[in-house]
Amino acid sequence: MSVDYDAPRVTPEEEPNSGFEELKTEKSGRREAIADVDETELADSFELPGADLSNEELLIQVVPVQADEFTCMSCFLVHHRSQLAREKDGRKYCKECES
Repeated sequence: MSVDYDAPRVTPEEEPNSGFEELKTEKSGRREAIADVDETELADSFELPGADLSNEELLIQVVPVQADEFTCMSCFLVHHRSQLAREKDGRKYCKECES
């Protein structure tokens, strides 16, 4: 709602339908206008562009941690040894988590 700051001020006695009753009717009117949308129904209606890949398998070759890599105990990402910030009680932490 926009406000005209150049308009003359009106006291509450001069303004009709002012106060709590006006706010009450204004809020109740807004609640009726809100639509109740089921999110699961909405998500089912979306279709991604391209072919149907629902029956496809994703094949990924998993490579174990190499000798010059470590797993950060804060972010659990595998980093190169050059990213090692500190090691405490056998736990290694990367530079990003230490900063």
